[in-house]
Amino acid sequence: MLEDILLLIEDYGYIALFGLLAVGIVGIPVPDEILMTTVGSLTIEGGRLTFFKSFIASFAGTMVGMIVSYYLGNTVGKPFLYRYGKWVKLTPQRLDLVEGWFQKYGLWTVVFGYYVPGVRHFTCYLAGVSGVSIWRYLLYAGSGAMVWCLTFLTLGHVIGLNAPKIMAVIHHYLGIGGIIAVVVIGLAAIIYWRVRKRKKPLN
Repeated sequence: MLEDILLLIEDYGYIALFGLLAVGIVGIPVPDEILMTTVGSLTIEGGRLTFFKSFIASFAGTMVGMIVSYYLGNTVGKPFLYRYGKWVKLTPQRLDLVEGWFQKYGLWTVVFGYYVPGVRHFTCYLAGVSGVSIWRYLLYAGSGAMVWCLTFLTLGHVIGLNAPKIMAVIHHYLGIGGIIAVVVIGLAAIIYWRVRKRKKPLN
């Protein structure tokens, strides 16, 4: 798939970058991080693309995808997503997981969800389902999108032409690393809670 994506970028430049990120956020399987780091590697000196224009195209495409997803969630509702979401990998299990995060952390889930593969697609839909105001949603989504795009474009620009191979490895193991991190944090919280409970003086 990456080879086909690179051909699109080669033929259509920023328009292809904009479109790929827009449909990727909606749920079409596009390797977003690998795409942006690859584009970032093409912005090095002598490259076909420029960093600033690549950022504008990436940010605009991401925000269009976020807005479309928000309005889909707002209009079709949760039952529709549970029934037909599987066609864009919005499985009921993933929807339940992200809904729990959304109820706990609110719109911050949209911000940090960008960095979790398979999650950012759900946060925008559920923001729409929740009925949060579009302007508040855009504030959080826009802030997260700006940092997310800058992060991976800059990473690709810095590490250069080896970006696709490196990001493919990171993308492959990120899910495992995230699970390990959650387990470690959970165990630390349990230990802290028990130690604090033991130290609490009796009345």
